[in-house]
Amino acid sequence: MKNKVVNRRLLSSVVITLCSGLLAPIAQAACPGTELSACPAPFDAQLPDTHKMLTWSQTDRVIGFRNDYRNYAGDVFHHGHAVPLQAAAKRLTHASYQVNGHTWTLQDYLQRQNVSGMLVLKNGKVAWKYLAEGNTDTTLWTSRSVGKSVVSTLVGVAIKQGKIHSLDDLVTQYEPDLKGTAWEGVTLRQLISHTSGVAWNEDYTNPQSDFARLTECEARPGAYDCVRQLVSGLRRAHPAGENWSYSSGGAWLLGDVLERATGMTLAVYLEKSIWQPYGMASDGVWHAYTKGEHDVGAHGFNATLEDWGRFGEFILHNGVLPNGEQILPENWVAESSNWTRATGSVSAAHPNGLYGYQWWNNEVPANASNVEPAPQASLQHSLWALGIFGQMIMVNQAENLVIVQWSTWPQAEPSFSAQPLEASLMFSAIAKALR
Repeated sequence: MKNKVVNRRLLSSVVITLCSGLLAPIAQAACPGTELSACPAPFDAQLPDTHKMLTWSQTDRVIGFRNDYRNYAGDVFHHGHAVPLQAAAKRLTHASYQVNGHTWTLQDYLQRQNVSGMLVLKNGKVAWKYLAEGNTDTTLWTSRSVGKSVVSTLVGVAIKQGKIHSLDDLVTQYEPDLKGTAWEGVTLRQLISHTSGVAWNEDYTNPQSDFARLTECEARPGAYDCVRQLVSGLRRAHPAGENWSYSSGGAWLLGDVLERATGMTLAVYLEKSIWQPYGMASDGVWHAYTKGEHDVGAHGFNATLEDWGRFGEFILHNGVLPNGEQILPENWVAESSNWTRATGSVSAAHPNGLYGYQWWNNEVPANASNVEPAPQASLQHSLWALGIFGQMIMVNQAENLVIVQWSTWPQAEPSFSAQPLEASLMFSAIAKALR
């Protein structure tokens, strides 16, 4: 995320779970041909061409996003003892928002956003869950750039553990072969906040963009070397720290730094530090450029809907495990939403800044008009993990609220006045409905 050939069934025929009782993981047999302890469902017979990911049809997006773990090589992060999610006493039954005088209901929102999965956790309990397009409790949905927020969190863990000394360390301390490139002189703080000043074109509609070239690398053998050559050869556009510019290339590099600092793949480090200790219920898969050696720092996290929600809960509780141990630095979550004030991040819509430690400020824009809830009445101080085509985790500590969304938007990155605005309005309406 930067800045229907599928026929929508009637709401009554879509799988909607208004949870009751204890939500326990579904026991399944091991999955042949993978290291997964259970086979995700559905298991689609034909998979779309990954070379054409940015131009997939709606049908292809649904199938492709829930089979990303099969489309690419991947490293499994295994679950441990699952901590079941309880059902909330107060459940979400309705919510609505307005744009230009028109009222849109929750059901309208699901259709307008092409939502294929949604989870609302209030006070740590399930207030509402929705699955569509054949998705199930065992479906592993790909994160796209939501994975950047997971990597950012793992960086915090590494700092707490002393594997990374400080965000003020230079990138070249961990990547000495980048001396003499545009990355020399860039700190980890600048890398994680996308203020490195290194040029990168994230245009999802331009087949010649850097992001398109990265996608092409990922779909061919030797992906790691191809991406490394691409990122190493970038030029400097601005002095480090002065300009904000979203960069999947920089995010990939951050993931590589993390793997070098910890001596583990992203999947293994996630498994050992968060996935098992926090009580995730299912295995997940991280897209790997070289299986067992290099996972993808810019995206590639695949997990179930409820485990996406559990990760949100981990953030909401400042990285405190069920045993009471805090594995993030004490102020890490607050610092992650200390939005950068670099040029490009601050605007009339977001006067406090748009981006933090690979988390977004997707509040209702301050200059939005003819919307309800109005900007001043909408959710404030939320962290948003955002991925192209509508993947989201929203965390709001004041409301004790986590919302997860899986989508297949028609565009990778629509205008912020379209689907992203409506998401901020709907999530604010949900918060109000659950107070």
